[in-house]
Amino acid sequence: MAGLGYRELAEELRRRIDAGEFASSGKLPPIDELMEQYSSARQTVRSAVAVLSDEGIVVPVRKAGTLIRNRSKIKIPLSRYGQVLTPGGARGPWEAATATQGLDGDMRLVAVERVEAPADLATLLRLREGESLVYRLRHALIRPDDVVQLQHAWYPAAVAEAAGLDSDGKITGGVYGALVAAGHQPTVADETVTARMPTDKEAADLRIGGKVWVLALQRLTLDASGRPLEVLRAVAPADRLSLVYDGLPIRETS
Repeated sequence: MAGLGYRELAEELRRRIDAGEFASSGKLPPIDELMEQYSSARQTVRSAVAVLSDEGIVVPVRKAGTLIRNRSKIKIPLSRYGQVLTPGGARGPWEAATATQGLDGDMRLVAVERVEAPADLATLLRLREGESLVYRLRHALIRPDDVVQLQHAWYPAAVAEAAGLDSDGKITGGVYGALVAAGHQPTVADETVTARMPTDKEAADLRIGGKVWVLALQRLTLDASGRPLEVLRAVAPADRLSLVYDGLPIRETS
C-alpha cells in the first residue's frame, strides 16, 4: 500500500477500525509503526489521523496515544422521567435508561455552586435577573470514564435547598426523586432539541473531534401549578445519543 495519500490512508485505517482490528489495544499503532507499515511520510500519517479525529473515530490523547473512540449508540427514552419519580430509588434517569441496555451508566457531579440568574434563565425560571440560583454540572457517562453527555442544570435557590441539590454529594435516585421528596412534584417537562457544532471545551470534555455535531437539549420542568423547578441544558455527540420519544398520546383537536 505504498504511495497512499493521507485521505486514502485515513480510509484504510477507518476500514481496519470498523473491522475491529485494534479492539484488543483500543488504540491505533504509534505513528512510527504506521509509517513503516504503509511506507508513508510522518506528515501523511498525521494528516490521516487528523481526518479520523475530525470525524470522531479516534481521539489523540497526550501520553496515551491515539485512542479508538466508542461510537456505540445509547437510546434514551422519554419514559425515563416517569421511572424515577419515586423518592429513595437507586437510579436516576440516565442510570435507569442505560441499565436497560446492559450498560453501567453513572451520573458524576463535577461542580455545584451559587450563581446569579442571567436574563435568559431568570425568564425561564420566572425570577428576577440576579436572583440566586444553584448550578449543577454533571457528566453522564458509561463507567469507568466514557463521558456521553454534559448536563448543566439550574434551580431556584429555595427549591434546591429543600431538595438537597445545593450540596456537593451525589443525588442517589436522581434529581426528580429528590424534588418529589421535598414536596416539589415534577409534572410537565418541555424539551427542545437542536443540533450544532461543539465548542472547543465541549469537544474536549466529550473527547470528540471538532467536526462531530452535537445534540443540544434544553428541558424546562414545571410542577402542577406551573412553577418552574429546573432548567437543564445537555450536550451529547449526535453519533452516540438517540433520544426516543415513544408512546406519545395523539389527540384530535378541533
